Amino acid sequence: MTETRAGFAALIGEPNAGKSTLLNQMVGAKVSIVTHKVQTTRARIRGIAMHENAQIVFVDTPGIFRPRRRLDRSMVKAAWGGAADADVILFLIEAHRGLTDGAQAIIDQLKEHAGKTPVALVINKIDRVKAEQLLALSEKVNAAFEFAATFMISAEKGYGCGDLMDWLATELPESPWLYPEDQVADLPMRMIAAEITREKLTLRLHEEIPYQLTVETEKWEEKKDGSARVDQIVYVARPGHKGIVLGKGGETIKAVGQAARAEMIEFMGRPVHLFLQVKVRENWLDEAERYNEMGLDFKDGDA
Repeated sequence: MTETRAGFAALIGEPNAGKSTLLNQMVGAKVSIVTHKVQTTRARIRGIAMHENAQIVFVDTPGIFRPRRRLDRSMVKAAWGGAADADVILFLIEAHRGLTDGAQAIIDQLKEHAGKTPVALVINKIDRVKAEQLLALSEKVNAAFEFAATFMISAEKGYGCGDLMDWLATELPESPWLYPEDQVADLPMRMIAAEITREKLTLRLHEEIPYQLTVETEKWEEKKDGSARVDQIVYVARPGHKGIVLGKGGETIKAVGQAARAEMIEFMGRPVHLFLQVKVRENWLDEAERYNEMGLDFKDGDA
């Protein structure tokens, strides 16, 4: 009988390095929020991929950056926590940005946090630079840290992802599978639904507002006809933000609701009735309950 392997692969890197895109590419389903804005992943999101005889559980961590607020500090702590618990760490950098100060700072911390856990260097967005630049970047980053392997990929287009999967499948420890074979994520559906709505809000809103709001699934009701009724609250930090989120005549929140509902239906494969409310909660960034809903530890934000 073939030995099965299973374990956790943590994705770490700067905000917007492509961690969520890579997670979704590897899992073959959209389980993580993807936008052009930085710092959009807040909790540690786990996506589950099957590859040959291995079950690879990807942990998409928040981007590591210099934290300014309690929420930022909780996110960075969650990222390093995800790395500490993993069997393998994948460190993503963007090919066209190279070894930035932020990436170097993560490498410096990897020396402290990684221990004996194998770390692979994953250079993403390779379609944006020439081959000779890639080789030079690979040499430079490998000189800064002893990586177990180096992969050059395009998470968006899937280039090089097969080789990365092959390597991960052999690196994970021998183990029975940790989740059912057909499961793609281990977040509760309530949290995935909230993340879907938050992504749609983030894509439509500009500047600081996406960082000042959160979405919670207040109620989840299973209907007899197989559909689900989902009631969500969008909490904003300032009264002025409520009007922006609602939009003229409620058009913004209506469009967000339609887009989020369509994605929930696709993800769950059944009808969904989505109801959104927008509430002002000026101190939500300092409330432990809001952090619990996001899968973060409030105490991690202590300065």
